[in-house]
Amino acid sequence: MKNDPRRKNLKNLMTAILLSISCTVVAAAKPKNVLFVAVDDLRIELGCYGADQMKTPNIDKLAESGILFERAYCQQAICGPSRISILTGLRPDTTKVYTLQQSLDKTLPDQLTLPQHFHENGYKTISLGKIYHHAKDDKDYWDVLDHCDLEKYASPENVALIEKRRKEAAAKGLKGKPLRLYTQGPPYESADVSDNTYSDGLVADRAIEELRNRGDQPFFLGVGFKKPHLPFVAPKKYWDMYNPSDIQIPSRKHPENAPDQAFTTWGELRSYYGMPQDGFCSDEQTRTLIHAYHACVSYIDAQLGRVLDELDKQGLREDTLIVLLGDHGWKLGDYGCWNKHTNFELDTHIPLIYSGPGIAKGQRTKALVEYVDLFPTLADACGIGVPEHCEGISSVPLFTDPSKPWKKAAFSQYPRGGGMGYTIRSGKWRYTEWRNKKGEVLARELYDHSTSDIATANLAAHPEYNDVVNKMAAILHAGPEAARP
Repeated sequence: MKNDPRRKNLKNLMTAILLSISCTVVAAAKPKNVLFVAVDDLRIELGCYGADQMKTPNIDKLAESGILFERAYCQQAICGPSRISILTGLRPDTTKVYTLQQSLDKTLPDQLTLPQHFHENGYKTISLGKIYHHAKDDKDYWDVLDHCDLEKYASPENVALIEKRRKEAAAKGLKGKPLRLYTQGPPYESADVSDNTYSDGLVADRAIEELRNRGDQPFFLGVGFKKPHLPFVAPKKYWDMYNPSDIQIPSRKHPENAPDQAFTTWGELRSYYGMPQDGFCSDEQTRTLIHAYHACVSYIDAQLGRVLDELDKQGLREDTLIVLLGDHGWKLGDYGCWNKHTNFELDTHIPLIYSGPGIAKGQRTKALVEYVDLFPTLADACGIGVPEHCEGISSVPLFTDPSKPWKKAAFSQYPRGGGMGYTIRSGKWRYTEWRNKKGEVLARELYDHSTSDIATANLAAHPEYNDVVNKMAAILHAGPEAARP
């Protein structure tokens, strides 16, 4: 029996089975990588969100490989507070971060963050470009931290203009904010240059380099594209993708009966050279700015495509959870206004796409999700545990069942005039209360968004909508905990 060939064959079979089981267990336990792509000032005007005029093939392809969230919302429509909310899993009223001047390291030095959580669970953490608004936030928990700064402008005319105004500012003795404003260049540029002449091309270059030299650790790779934030600078070839004569000028009409608190003076755009200091932009300026914004979106789309191509070349797609997000929405001349800084649907409604292992492909969901959900979602999906402090919930159940009943409302807020505007999106409605420091309600807004993100009429004071106002107010006052599924 010792040399019985049947015994030898059985032994070989058992060895093969045990080896197969062992490999399966190892494969199942292999940590997922994370590719975290944050795009500054990206509104939902993308091909995959139904904007047929947009040239965004790589974002659209990513959406086809995963799940697109049709109703995702930021907590506050401004870079710094939004990003801190995302990366701590906390709402602005908890972080107390409401302005660009507040950094994470100074305001919340002991707060557990998303990159710290991954770092402490054995991940190599990499921050390229703009992840936090303040470049050095969480510096102790990034293994690689590179803001990828390059000069904003590349055309000889704009370079000469900036240099001229710097000399003038020096002669005037300007310092601080007056110096920065005086030396601000134009709000757009179309230079016939390579992609990596501007910062986001360098961000993509660095991301590719990190993927090629990743080592054996699982990675959390933060890729922060800075466009389409102002100034709208992009290589000429991306401008050439769009015909300016096809661009429609948005209505400058404010929503009927909207309160003053709802709006800003869009000082961010006005600070750029050549922009009006009061009143509306002209039709010509509006058309050029929209053209420039679209060019920047296509420029970013191309950089994302380069990074995803390298992910595939390295054989990492099946082991990597990808999330693409915009930090908040943006107004492109809508209502005659620009930038973010409001509670309107255009500013709080954001693009959000997940793709990777365990995620249904080519799916869309109407489930309401918020940016405080990102931390618990990524931690849950990667099996590293969801910290108790997180105020959002994991969206992982939606990865396989996009139609699953979910939140009653998504909550956002924006400070104004010493008070705060609190707002929710629930069903087809956006409801907002503007409160003073005492918590007294100064103004209300109610908009029907069943057909568009554009607000046309504030219905809050219409008697026929009293029941809707009362219902929305009850959801808002009950708070986020009560709105959970």
